[in-house]
Amino acid sequence: MGPQDISKLIVRTSMKDRAAFDLLYKQTSGKLFSVCLRVLRDRGDAEEALQEIFVKIWTKADRFAVSDLSPISWLVAIARNHAIDRIRARRNPSANIDAALDVADPTPGPEAMAVAGGETERIYHCLDELEKDRAAAVRGAYLNGESYAELAERHKVPLNTMRTWLRRSLLKLRECLER
Repeated sequence: MGPQDISKLIVRTSMKDRAAFDLLYKQTSGKLFSVCLRVLRDRGDAEEALQEIFVKIWTKADRFAVSDLSPISWLVAIARNHAIDRIRARRNPSANIDAALDVADPTPGPEAMAVAGGETERIYHCLDELEKDRAAAVRGAYLNGESYAELAERHKVPLNTMRTWLRRSLLKLRECLER
């Protein structure tokens, strides 16, 4: 089933078409369950979350606007956000809002922002000096938050090789930045 078909099912679901909703569930629940399981890391919790997600989809389907965006991306976003909300709900509530008054503002001032802007250009210049695959791995790990295992799989190298690539690339970046 293609994106256009899923879009049609979402639109029909927004009109409270139960048959379309049933088919939408059958076609997308596996993908959405895997998103929940990955975020929540507990099968039972992921199953509960999945049911809640489809209730949200049933009630919010009218908010889906057919566009160039992938309908599965819209569904995955709902699933991911709901799973993250469940994790946040498990945490202990904040102690006292007045305690926040003593917390320093971590945002940099105008001078620090100007310096950081220049540093950003230097870092990107130094990244351009690395081999393409090494630079892509560094960007993936340190800018996109990808794990070493994900990078090793994408670049088709052993995990230890990926670690070596990243360590050596960081050393080369440091050398470049010290010039």
